[in-house]
Amino acid sequence: MAPPAPDLPRVRVAAAIMQDDRLVLVRHRTGDATYHLLPGGGVQYRETIEDALIREVEEETGLLIAIGDPILINDTIDPNGPRHVINLTFSATVVGGYVTDRPRDPRVEAVDLVTLDSLAGIDLRPPLAGPLRAALSGDSSPSARYLGPLFTNGG
Repeated sequence: MAPPAPDLPRVRVAAAIMQDDRLVLVRHRTGDATYHLLPGGGVQYRETIEDALIREVEEETGLLIAIGDPILINDTIDPNGPRHVINLTFSATVVGGYVTDRPRDPRVEAVDLVTLDSLAGIDLRPPLAGPLRAALSGDSSPSARYLGPLFTNGG
């Protein structure tokens, strides 16, 4: 699939998955710098949010998930460049698979499981550590519910 045109935002879905009281993150490396993301990725044309998230999480982590409620929605807009990403973060639970030590996505260096208390010391991109910790520790609740793909033909 071709990347979106530079003047269009990219939609990225991500999963907040707790396993054994630890959050599943994927580690990336750029040069000498390492950083973490929630597992997920871009939604392709005519792909549902749910299908994209299930696909991306399996590719990056080896885990099969069931998607829960949306917990965070934000934009990531580079003030010095053309990058604009709309991030949709959902809670998710593991329904199968195992954390892999060989992710199928070549950009993923490793899958790490971290405690919520350690999030503040991690280079998490986008920088969602505070809101993510609040959402996952029960300090806040989702205010939206994902209804799936909705379309009525002619009605």
